[in-house]
Amino acid sequence: MNIAKVDLNLLVYLDVLLREGSVTKAANQLSITQPAMSNGLKRLRDLLKDPLLVRTSEGMTPTKRALELQPVIRDVLAKLETSIQPDSDFTPATSTRTFRIMASDYAESTLLFEVIRRLNSVAPKITLDIITPSDVTFHDVEHGKVDMAINRFEQLPLSFHQKVIWYDSFSCVLKSDNPIAENFDLVAYLNSEHIWVSKTGFGVGVGIDPNEVQKLGWVDAELNKLGEKRDIRVFTRHYHVALQLAKAQNLIATLPSKAAKLYENDPDVTILAPPFDIPPIGLKMAWSALLHHDAGHIWFRRLIAEVAEELS
Repeated sequence: MNIAKVDLNLLVYLDVLLREGSVTKAANQLSITQPAMSNGLKRLRDLLKDPLLVRTSEGMTPTKRALELQPVIRDVLAKLETSIQPDSDFTPATSTRTFRIMASDYAESTLLFEVIRRLNSVAPKITLDIITPSDVTFHDVEHGKVDMAINRFEQLPLSFHQKVIWYDSFSCVLKSDNPIAENFDLVAYLNSEHIWVSKTGFGVGVGIDPNEVQKLGWVDAELNKLGEKRDIRVFTRHYHVALQLAKAQNLIATLPSKAAKLYENDPDVTILAPPFDIPPIGLKMAWSALLHHDAGHIWFRRLIAEVAEELS
């Protein structure tokens, strides 16, 4: 076996698998998905030509080869962890680090605004470089060029670590003197003109075809289930643009409630619940395994999670 061709992450997988004796528990320990851990076990079995863990009446039991490897791998990983441990812990108050974050307009306006406020008090020398989804690829995050991706993701590579920041409901934003606000039902909603706003995932976006309902997202998918379709006059990827248009025109913006809440004190705006059910959407943060154990990154992830919990 040529060690240069071996993915050394597999040794970490094997170490945790043998300690936990469960694919599910090992996946949770490493903050990866169960399919990713199952795939890692398959690769280990192929690499070592041994089943390693066998299901018995007592659960998953290590093979003789696995038991022989366990102390060797633990010793190697322990020495490696000690060798690469940073000389000093991360100190937020004096750190001059720059964190690069890919974030949607929604995440930037609702979450990162408050994160920046917190940073100014506890880590005033830290800089944030906020990048739009169109400027980032999966590889940028996977290779650690971007510290964090915060958005609504339909799919993420199995190698990514991820955490749900919050779930958000939907609200409708209307001009305050829009006459339909007095009787805002589904008929009034469908008889109005609308603004569509969304930007999920990674990479450069493409133009929207109003007739491709399955690609329009949550709001239109739920209307489609009712056999209905809204009249969309403007497509945008910016939540503030949608909010400003709703404020200035007789257009309805249906968007996540935390974005709508940014205008809750504006007398020119009325915020109403949608006249039909829309499932909540999840905002996630995702990051590379390369940064998972970095002291500064761990601190920053915790800060984001704390701010998100306060906002929720």
